[in-house]
Amino acid sequence: MRQQDHQTGMLAEADEWRARDLSVLWHPCTQMREHPHTLPLVPIARGEGAWLVGHDGTRYLDAVSSWWTNLFGHAEPRIGAAIAAQAQSLEQVMLAGFTHAPAVELAERLLAIAPRQPGRAPLAKVFYADNGSAGVEVALKMAFHWFHNRGEHRRTKFIALENGYHGETLGALAVGDIPLYRRVYAPLLTEALFAPSPDAYLAQPGESPAECAKRAADALATLLEQHPGEVCAVIVEPRVQCAGGMRMHHPDYLTRVRELCNAHGAFLIADEIAVGFGRTGTLFASEQSGVMPDLLCLSKGLTGGFLPLAAVLATQALYEGFLDDSRERAFLHSHSYTGNPLACAAALASLEIFRADDVLARNRVTARAMATLAEPLATHRHVADVRQAGMMLAFELTQDGDKATPFPTTARIGLKAYRAALARGVVLRPLGDVLYWMPPYCVDEDALQLLADVTRHAIDEATSCA
Repeated sequence: MRQQDHQTGMLAEADEWRARDLSVLWHPCTQMREHPHTLPLVPIARGEGAWLVGHDGTRYLDAVSSWWTNLFGHAEPRIGAAIAAQAQSLEQVMLAGFTHAPAVELAERLLAIAPRQPGRAPLAKVFYADNGSAGVEVALKMAFHWFHNRGEHRRTKFIALENGYHGETLGALAVGDIPLYRRVYAPLLTEALFAPSPDAYLAQPGESPAECAKRAADALATLLEQHPGEVCAVIVEPRVQCAGGMRMHHPDYLTRVRELCNAHGAFLIADEIAVGFGRTGTLFASEQSGVMPDLLCLSKGLTGGFLPLAAVLATQALYEGFLDDSRERAFLHSHSYTGNPLACAAALASLEIFRADDVLARNRVTARAMATLAEPLATHRHVADVRQAGMMLAFELTQDGDKATPFPTTARIGLKAYRAALARGVVLRPLGDVLYWMPPYCVDEDALQLLADVTRHAIDEATSCA
């Protein structure tokens, strides 16, 4: 009886948190009218490794790493200890006119591990921001302002990819191409140029991923030729267009983009906010193309998922383009919490875990296990594609298991699958009708087996009337 009373109390506590939440909070990326009935609201009390624990005691496997931020598991003690220790000495100081050890040490570490390319001077400077979208804003402004300082005032255009996503602040949204996010704000956005995506899912019959990437790169070359001296930067998500449905492309594409940027005098911005820090199998996705960008945007996993922080890595040549006696030629972009000591301490601890635990080697083993578990789902009658890049694996759901017959948006198959998975203790938040696995790196074999079993059940339940 005592156990039953305890469970009843926990359920009541969860209900109380739901009610309190809905009376005061406006949630991100949510149609609030869907709460609490269409879309379950889950009050979380704590995290434990790859798991989230609700106020009612239910455990949920965090298969999407809490929006792709968590690398090593929730409540990872080494990162928590680093933050606690830093909080005892310095919690915040403005980074204009001041500096501190965590910001300096983190910049040194990031530059030491950043992608390199033979024949190119390495990335040499780090500019901090508060989150991924803000980091993209920094990179876009730097690229434009550098040419402005040189008197190249025609270079005002950015080239981005169709189906790409770089954040939801206005500058970042302007170089995004997902209608759900940008359509209503279009009148507020600067005009970007969009090149065809190298997405291998869009390959023509008989076309390999590499050939698909070449075709897209040829189209980018044509676009650059049509706007000579007008483009200041090309921005790309290397290897995976994440918010665009985890669509993946061949590494050859970025190699060609680097060559085209060189030929046309434009900067290459690599948005590795989601794909960096081991997600695609290498520390940075750009490494798989043998490419070093001019501007590298990092966030999400930078702090292991503990605190918001972004870093934009730039070349020395780009940095020197702002050195002048005039303040107007300086880069005056700022955030109140730029280079926050607590966030930098978390990031330093995260990078130390990569070194101490040989994370990338362990991830290769986990990625192979994920591939093996996902393989049977490839023959499911509603799965058109199973694709993987390291610790990222996605399932494209369609009516007949082929690319030509997507589900109508009104069917809301992804949402149905999400609810079905959540009822069985797995967070499998969809991107449209794409389900994906992007678990914390500490996920074990039992959790992966549960993930595979629940994914199959969720697909079956969501498509049962299709």
